[in-house]
Amino acid sequence: MTTLFRGGRVFTAAGGFAEAVLVRDGVIAAVGDERDLAREAGPHETVDLNGGLLTPGFTDAHIHPVQAGLERAKCDLSEVYGLDAYQAKITDYAARNPDKEWIDGGGWDMSAFPGGLPHRTQLDADGRPVYLIQRDHHAAWVSTRALELAGITRDTPDPVDGRIERDPDGTPSGVLHEGAMDLVGLLTPRPTAADQDAALDDAQRHLFSLGITGWQDAIVGSYAGSDDQLPTYLSAARSGRLRARVVGALWWDRTRGADQIADLVERRASAEGLDRFAATSVKIMQDGITENFTAATLEPYCLCGGTGLSYVDPAKLKEYVAELDRLGFQVHFHAIGERAVREALDSCEGTDPANRHHIAHLQIIEPSDVPRFARLGVTANLQPLWATHHAQMDELTLPYLGEPRSSWQYPFADLLAHGTRFCAGSDWPVSDADPLQGMHVAVNRTEPGGSVHAGYPTAQTPFLPGQRLDLATALTAYTAGSAWINRSPAGVIEPGRPADLVVLDRDPFALPAGEIWTTRVTLTFVDGEPVYQRAGA
Repeated sequence: MTTLFRGGRVFTAAGGFAEAVLVRDGVIAAVGDERDLAREAGPHETVDLNGGLLTPGFTDAHIHPVQAGLERAKCDLSEVYGLDAYQAKITDYAARNPDKEWIDGGGWDMSAFPGGLPHRTQLDADGRPVYLIQRDHHAAWVSTRALELAGITRDTPDPVDGRIERDPDGTPSGVLHEGAMDLVGLLTPRPTAADQDAALDDAQRHLFSLGITGWQDAIVGSYAGSDDQLPTYLSAARSGRLRARVVGALWWDRTRGADQIADLVERRASAEGLDRFAATSVKIMQDGITENFTAATLEPYCLCGGTGLSYVDPAKLKEYVAELDRLGFQVHFHAIGERAVREALDSCEGTDPANRHHIAHLQIIEPSDVPRFARLGVTANLQPLWATHHAQMDELTLPYLGEPRSSWQYPFADLLAHGTRFCAGSDWPVSDADPLQGMHVAVNRTEPGGSVHAGYPTAQTPFLPGQRLDLATALTAYTAGSAWINRSPAGVIEPGRPADLVVLDRDPFALPAGEIWTTRVTLTFVDGEPVYQRAGA
């Protein structure tokens, strides 16, 4: 089948724009002038861009689709905000699911509570145990009954990689941070294989609606009470249900050491030969998050002290990364604090840039480390949506970072100026999966107009505006940059590439920068076949 895409502009992600694209049998055949391609096409179908923009399909370089799909089917708090709204959602879910032993789900925001901390008693009305994962998946809010079932008392020690929040008398208050989440999370009902399959299918449909045609699942393994997703991906890829191009980042178990590398090699081999899925990356979470003071910092936090946690001993980290690199694995790091970023970069010294190691989140980078990304061939994996003024930033982060550290956050422009390669992702369900919302923030450093945080008093005040990116750079990060990380043949519109394409309802390059967030996906194609069409389009 031959299809001509015409009637708008084409962003190629290869350094420019074009008028039209010709696709034959799922592959891009030609890019160029509309009249020339129409003459070349022969018998063909036409997709009218209606003045919008055609781009490569987006690739999300850091995302958790199976977990997101599971949470969407549970008590999902992600689309509301505030204690009253959360309790209303929980009450409604409980009423609709009277036979469930547990009320579980997630999506609550720390900034909705004084000091970022809800309380167990706020979940006790139903009487059933409640386990709700925080929006960023680094804490859980649990009920009194859940704590009782887990045997967590004032005498229970904190795990080495986490913390139990406590009332002044030492009684657990109902928030479990990091590794402490598993004390309750592992007691919750386990999803069946069918549940996980359905979650992935639901997530893929949602991501297609946002123009996302590929991704890197940032944790494929058992973490924070979730079950291993590898069998889910293998099943979906073998059956043909998985249409997106996916790489799984195999979870590095921080309770183990180098002995797990043989297991990772075996897990990688289980996906060899599959068309849509590869397990060629390893995810190492090196620290936590700033809001609960587990992000690893070089100097103590203001007001509360402490320098956070390095989950993997830095000396051991170098050994592990060197061996993973030797075996041809890509390493996908989580690093929030400036010490964790430095430890990740240190571990990449002497590694092979061909393995395409990347560091995600990068909330704080000490300025002397910024040039090291390009020098080491390490890609910066951006989650732009977080780089704004909102309650979690202004109330739970800035006062505890102080200066100059607060001004080191999300230094996208500085990284670009030093020649750093970018990819980009959402961390969904931690934050909105829509790449266009992320691009809006990358360009403006303000909250998108449709965000639940858009009404925050300083949401439209640019956050460190000197770190803005131009739209072409941001869009390239979500397309060519992230596809490159995944070794995907897609991500660029040029002859010979798969026709993974997205039609936008308007050209964001023609909009005022503050309106980028209003852009919507009209059509999504994988291998030239439509996998999503917006209602009414």
